[in-house]
Amino acid sequence: MAVAAPPVLLQPLPPPKSAVVPLPSAVLPAAGLAGVAGALLLPVDRPGIGWLLSGLAVAAAVVVADRRSRDGKPGALTWRNAGWAGLALALLAMGALRASEWLFVLCVIAAVVAGSLAVVGERTVHSVLYDMLAVPIEAVRAVPWVGRGAGRFAARRDGVARRIALAVLAAAGLVGVFVPLLASADAAFAAVVNAVLPELSVATLVRWCSVFAVVTSVAAGACYFLAAPAPRASAERPHRTKYGLEWTIPLGVLVGIFGVFVAVRLVVLFGGTEYVLRTGNLTSAEYARGGFWQLCAVTVLTLVIVAAALRWAPNATKADRLRQRVLLGTLSALTLVLVGSALSRMWTYQEAYGFTVLRLLVEVCELWFGAVFVLVLLALVRLRPAWLPRAAIGTAAAALLVLAVLDPERLIADANLDRAAAGKPLDDRYLARFSADVVPVVSARLPEPLRTCVLSQVLHGDTPDGWPAWNLSRSAARDVTLGSPAGCR
Repeated sequence: MAVAAPPVLLQPLPPPKSAVVPLPSAVLPAAGLAGVAGALLLPVDRPGIGWLLSGLAVAAAVVVADRRSRDGKPGALTWRNAGWAGLALALLAMGALRASEWLFVLCVIAAVVAGSLAVVGERTVHSVLYDMLAVPIEAVRAVPWVGRGAGRFAARRDGVARRIALAVLAAAGLVGVFVPLLASADAAFAAVVNAVLPELSVATLVRWCSVFAVVTSVAAGACYFLAAPAPRASAERPHRTKYGLEWTIPLGVLVGIFGVFVAVRLVVLFGGTEYVLRTGNLTSAEYARGGFWQLCAVTVLTLVIVAAALRWAPNATKADRLRQRVLLGTLSALTLVLVGSALSRMWTYQEAYGFTVLRLLVEVCELWFGAVFVLVLLALVRLRPAWLPRAAIGTAAAALLVLAVLDPERLIADANLDRAAAGKPLDDRYLARFSADVVPVVSARLPEPLRTCVLSQVLHGDTPDGWPAWNLSRSAARDVTLGSPAGCR
């Protein structure tokens, strides 16, 4: 397999090969079955277990189609692919645990990225951006590929397509006749049918057709990428500057600035926060708020500079490589101190004004930035950063998965209730905007009538789930008993 040189974020997309890539016979039935599973199982309007089941159906379709198309030859899927696929499925599994919609949207986006990297594996020589979106891109580009294959399949003289169509229609007809008769004959069987099959309507049929088209395209796009010939690695190396002076002086100046800042922070550490508040005439919250976002901007800009230096700074000689290790290593180590300073400021600000989703997310982002700089330090040991972009993406997805497992809304509710127990004000209206994830905490810790007021707003508009939309948080929340809502604002 061809392994890429350190990729650039933006490069031209590879040219479409749909006219020359043969369509394996297993692709159409595998992708079609995955589409049917997605249409029946995917709850598009809420988190639920059906997201995980649909992801498993797509993964199974891709693996089966790839293996059958190779006739016993080694496939393109390896343990690295399996690791990315496992991460994608774990993110989709959060739909069965967490009811928070904003959290699950992030999990679905991260699952798409992880799923694309699972399909791409080590075959690509294209950009990191393409690798992250390979499956959605190839799903669109595979449409003519699948269309030509379906046309050839329908035109086969042995009548296979006609026999399959007749078999499907016959099965659908039998289901349409016997299921209603048996449901009318037995109430228990009717209850099972009603739980499994939703009420048919135009909106339901449109949703089924739309989801079928999307899921089938995704599975076919992954199969199309795997069926295409492996790209050849480019012989060209990233263009690097000839002289190191234009990198040494700016990086040296930046290291000096960061060193002075860290020295000042040490003075603050030994002098206490009161020293800074006294010299700056600021409150504790103003000091925290006034510096966090600036430190975040400094962290992001520094990461861009380090990435540019790793790609374009000269490293042909031993002196060049030593210069990179010293300057970039020192800069990364000092940036870790800045990350710690930003986190301490945000924590101070949250203790003063309360915990929110946005503040928690930016803290997680800062922690991720710190992890990326640790990876940079590891890459500087051998100055082979080709693995660094995917490692950074993997740590971001893993951080999101850990955050989902920890239940961020519950953490925020707990922290704000701890503040309230210490005599600080509680924003109960903010708590009432959360999902069913906070119901156990609010139910156990808030006194009446505030408990009922918050829970009634959290559970307002909750509708019963079909089994594909089953969710642990929503299911547990429905068992909570509410008091009288009298006196609620």
